[in-house]
Amino acid sequence: MAKKKSKPADIEEEIEYVSKTELKREAQEFHQLGTEIAKMGKKQRERLPLNDDLKAAMVVADKISNKSDAYRRHLNYIAKTLRTVENIDAIRSIIDVMLNKNNQAEVLVKKIEQLRADLIEQGDDLINETIEQFPSLDRQQMRQLVRNAAKEAKDEKPGRGYKELFQYLKDAHQVTY
Repeated sequence: MAKKKSKPADIEEEIEYVSKTELKREAQEFHQLGTEIAKMGKKQRERLPLNDDLKAAMVVADKISNKSDAYRRHLNYIAKTLRTVENIDAIRSIIDVMLNKNNQAEVLVKKIEQLRADLIEQGDDLINETIEQFPSLDRQQMRQLVRNAAKEAKDEKPGRGYKELFQYLKDAHQVTY
């Protein structure tokens, strides 16, 4: 009995076709990422998980940033180096967090302002809920700050107490986050 020879047609190879446009778009994304990293300050770059080649490239980029053609060519080199990095997703996620930090801070400020307004309006019930949520708060100090802020709001002169309540709540939020 003869063995069947496997035909080349039986072996299926997946050939993934990547268009030239996709390659250019990907190269442009790496170039943009490299530019963002190069524009960052040294302290911000230290937070990124860059390999030794990229760290050295960033040092050179800082030195030649005032020479336009050399800097442009060096950014191309950085983009080329970024294509070989394995942890590119980690780098992108950290950059996204760092660039979005201002938006997160604005959301936190609005949340604290709303809590302050609700505390002035609702009083003791909300103070108790807030203290349960943030155990680092002192009940007596919280009541005093709310009382002072409510008095100022009643007189339509928001001032010191209003600001102190905001700062106290802001400090409590920073302790928990």
